[in-house]
Amino acid sequence: MPERALIDVVLESLGDDKAEDIVSIDLQGKTAIADHMVVASGRSHRHVSAVADHLLRRMKEAGYGTARVEGLTQGDWVLMDGGDVIVHIFRPEVREFYKLEKMWSADVEAEHVAVN
Repeated sequence: MPERALIDVVLESLGDDKAEDIVSIDLQGKTAIADHMVVASGRSHRHVSAVADHLLRRMKEAGYGTARVEGLTQGDWVLMDGGDVIVHIFRPEVREFYKLEKMWSADVEAEHVAVN
């Protein structure tokens, strides 16, 4: 059986745990920090923490080790760095405030990003 890609594990886990408004952003060619960024919402502090905890377990079971995690106990915004995939799980109002997917989804030419 071929190894499943980390992005597939992440998206399946988020879907199974009823995360809302799941957005996958392809970062290849935009940054060296990761190949994909996934942004999702949970309905409450508890839901955000549970979705993140389940995802951590599934990533480990799939052979991707343990991701670095911030914000798991607070449940407002959980950041998971799995290496090739970065996952942000927010409560809806926190996600609306930061609008990460809007920032990373913008197709801006490199010459317009450079700071002189």
